[in-house]
Amino acid sequence: MTDDKDPLPGSVRRHRERRERWAREGERPMGRNLALIGALGWLVIMPTLAGLFAGRWLDERAGGGIFWTAALLFAGVALGGWLAWNRIEQER
Repeated sequence: MTDDKDPLPGSVRRHRERRERWAREGERPMGRNLALIGALGWLVIMPTLAGLFAGRWLDERAGGGIFWTAALLFAGVALGGWLAWNRIEQER
C-alpha cells in the first residue's frame, strides 16, 4: 500500500545515493571547502560594492537622495546571490 505522493521513498533513495558517493569519493579536502567559502564571499561582495559605488555616483550626479544607491545596492546583492547559487550548483 504505497502512496505515489509519499516523499519517503525518494528521500531514502537520495540518502542512500549520498552515502554511496561518500563511500566512493570520501570527504572533500578542507582546503577546497575553504576556497569555496572565499570564492562565495567575493562573488557576493563584489557586485554589492559595485552597485553601491555606482549608485552613490549616480545619486551625486542627480542632485542627492538615495534612489540609485538603494536600487543598485539591491541589484548587486541579488546578482551576487545568484552568482553564489550558481557556483554552489557547479560544486554539486
